Formats: sequence, structure tokens, C-alpha cells
Amino acid sequence: MEILSQIALTFTPGLGNTSIRRLVDLYPDEDIFSLPKSELKKAFGSHKSVLDNILNKTAFQRAEEELRFCEQSHIRPLFFTSPDYPERLNRPETDDCPALLYVLGSANLNPERSVAVVGTRRATAYGRDNTDRLIRELKSYNTQIISGLAYGIDTAAHTAALDYNLPTVAVLGHGLDQIYPAQNRPLAKRILEAGGALVTEYPSGTAINPRFFPARNRIIAALADATVVVEASEKGGALITAAIAASYHREVLSVPGRLTDSYSRGTNNLIATNRALLVRDADDIAFQLGWPLLGRQTEMKELKDSYKLSSDEQKIVNVLNEYDHMGLEEIASATSFSLPKTASHLFNLEMNKVVRTLPGHLYQLI
Repeated sequence: MEILSQIALTFTPGLGNTSIRRLVDLYPDEDIFSLPKSELKKAFGSHKSVLDNILNKTAFQRAEEELRFCEQSHIRPLFFTSPDYPERLNRPETDDCPALLYVLGSANLNPERSVAVVGTRRATAYGRDNTDRLIRELKSYNTQIISGLAYGIDTAAHTAALDYNLPTVAVLGHGLDQIYPAQNRPLAKRILEAGGALVTEYPSGTAINPRFFPARNRIIAALADATVVVEASEKGGALITAAIAASYHREVLSVPGRLTDSYSRGTNNLIATNRALLVRDADDIAFQLGWPLLGRQTEMKELKDSYKLSSDEQKIVNVLNEYDHMGLEEIASATSFSLPKTASHLFNLEMNKVVRTLPGHLYQLI
């Protein structure tokens, strides 16, 4: 299917990202707009309005305008079947991600390692400093940094990536004919000049709308192997991104803050409720993602390898070795230990870096 038809699908009333993906999966080698009415009826049944919109090609004029804009602005429209489309957005758990992305810039959207760094727009010096430090340390891991070009932590994340020569991708909640906030136009220019990219699902002419930004956050979460929340209040976009990342089976980590700081309440709460793992440095991120360890985490692995298990602890390890993760009661049942005894052994195993606690009070071997 030609790119014009692919763009036209996204402008066809009644077709959303999920339905476009399913339709193309049904007819992978066909131009949807060239299918006979009888075939389209099989796909849409009683949805006559959608059927008519495809048959009448009502979206082609708008698609042609958008394609001209892309060509003039050096924007790459990437359909989800393109080899350059981000593989991380095409996994089964991310089937709500855009069928089409508009990409400005030359960044590789399928890097070996990718981490999203998000947080409040009202970042404090503490938040900005920790963002800079984490990304400076991620330089050793050659990690692509994903964020949303917003004020605060987003700006600090992109800036640090540029300062330490790491590739960075900004995901926008509007079309590529504008930059919001306007004060970040110079930052967007730096991202492009450094070989990064600006990415969006929205075509040109899309008005700035607050409801688009939470939707944008799912792309940030999906593009990354892990999402790190640096500063966040009790409500806000960063917590939405963290929740989406968890739903996509991606790691969520949170930088702890002072108990008295309002913009650390969200991050601290993520940790306290086991919805995020505590992150102190880049090695914590690498450790959770299974990357070859550098620095402090190497010492942790050596500690784990040297720890001598008791016979009871070995039973727990044997049980966990059969499953990806288990809850406390499940482990107690499988080992025939009491709950207090199981909890005590798990605590020792966690302290000695043999198991780790996952969100939802689950345990997993490291």
C-alpha cells in the first residue's frame, strides 16, 4: 500500500488506530481503498458509514495535502508496517499505539537501549540536578533518551542528553507545523541538529489541545524500555506515563524525594505502593533492564553470587525458578512455610540481591 493510502486511512472517519491495524493485518498485501465492496463488507459488516467513507475515498484530498506538507518539511510519515517504524510500538501489548507516526529528524527509532525520563513541569533544582546526573551516567550505556519537550523535567532531560551527546527523541502532542511550548523552539532545533527527532501522531494543522497530551504519553512510554519519573506531584502527566508504561510491561522507576516536597509526593507514592522501583543512579536502571553492569551494580551482583542460601531459602529459589513471578501467599503455599516465615526469608533474599519485589507485592528472581 502506498504512503498516500496509508495516510488516507488515518483521515478516514470511523477508523481508529486499532481498527486500521486490524484491517491491514487482514489484507497485508492489498491497498485497502482498492478492495471490492464485498470484501469490505466482510470486514465492517453493519458499519455502513465507515464502509462508505472508504469506498468514496473521502480522506484522499486531506491526505494529499498532508503528504505535500511532509515532503516540503522533510518529515517522514511512518506507517506501522514500515521497517523504520518503532518496533517497541508494534508489540501485542501496545496495539493502541499510532498506526502512523510523523517523524522529523534522523534518529533511529529502534535503538538497542531507550529510557523515558519524565516529571513535573514545575521542576525544582533537586529534580533538574537528578535528571542531569542520571542522564550523564546513562552516557556509559549509550542510551536514547525519550521525553515530551514540555517545561521542567522534560526540558532538563532533553538538554542533558544533548549536553552528554546522547540521542534524544521528543514526542509531541500536536502537529509538526508548530512547537509547543514556543520557548522550547531552540531546544527542538538543537535536538534536530544533534541527530535526534521530533515525533507525533498528529498531522499538521492540529490545534493545541490539553487532552492530546495524556494520549501523547502512551507513545513516550511505548518507545522506552523503562520510564523514570524524577519529580511528580500527586496528580499529573508523569504519573499517567508511569501507569501506561506498567500496562505495557515496561519497567517503571522513581527517584525518591524529600518527604516535605510537594513535587516528590507522586514519586515517593509510586515507590511506597510498589508501582515503581527506587532509582538512585543509572546502574539501578541497567540492573532492572538486565544490561551488562557497570559500577556499583557489579558489586551487588558479586554479593548475590557469594551469598550462601539456607535450605529453606533454596526451596523458595527453586519455586521462583519455575515461574516468572509469584505472590507471598503463593510462595508460602508452594513451600509449605507459614506466611511470617516466608516473608522473613524473602526479606533476607531481597537484602542479598537474590530476589526483587515487583509492583503488586510480587517476587521475582534477579
